[in-house]
Amino acid sequence: MNAHERIFVAFDMTSLGDALELARSLSGLVGGIKLGHEFFTACGPDGVRRVSEVGLPIFLDLKFHDIPTTVAHAVAAASALRPFMLNVHGSGGEAMLRAAAEAAAALGDDRPLVLAVTVLTSLADADLAAIGVAGEVRDQVTRLALLAKGCGLDGVVCAASEIMALRGAAGGVFKLVVPGVRPSWAAVDDHKRVLTPGEAVALGADYLVIGRPITGAARPQEAAQRIVDEVAAAGA
Repeated sequence: MNAHERIFVAFDMTSLGDALELARSLSGLVGGIKLGHEFFTACGPDGVRRVSEVGLPIFLDLKFHDIPTTVAHAVAAASALRPFMLNVHGSGGEAMLRAAAEAAAALGDDRPLVLAVTVLTSLADADLAAIGVAGEVRDQVTRLALLAKGCGLDGVVCAASEIMALRGAAGGVFKLVVPGVRPSWAAVDDHKRVLTPGEAVALGADYLVIGRPITGAARPQEAAQRIVDEVAAAGA
């Protein structure tokens, strides 16, 4: 991949007009767009289709988490929007993960990549303890990643600080999609396990999800290019 192809910009917005304008301005500069709960709740499937028409690959970040049959049907329905990748929660368990993988596999060569969310990047060890998960975040991330791989998923969403552990545990083909990445010149915001884009790629991240450093910049195109240049310098 070229450096820019690794960058998916998080469109955490509710205005379709704003999303289309920004997508068009970033076309050719980045690898894709992440559309999550905020955008999907406001704009729905038709909004996803409209943004897709710009021509950038879509990461549909809806984090499905329900009983296996429901998740399988959700994956099939979401795949009709032709995303490049979508995700489910790894903590949904083995049966749910297998159902998601099988629903995508039934679509053949046109299927999206299916990723498991391990532990949200807004959580630290104390947060896991508060909800009854014993041990460190890194242990839980590795546990869920290996479960996802065993169930046939294509990769996981993880923090940059977990890349090395997962590369060692899951191998090089398993995709690592990393949010919570912040260039040195940007605010950390509400993420707790953060590295820079260059550091994340050097450690082995496949794709980086970056939102506010680009979408909140006075000149989003320039911010995106600075990040692409940093990733390229890291050897992407």
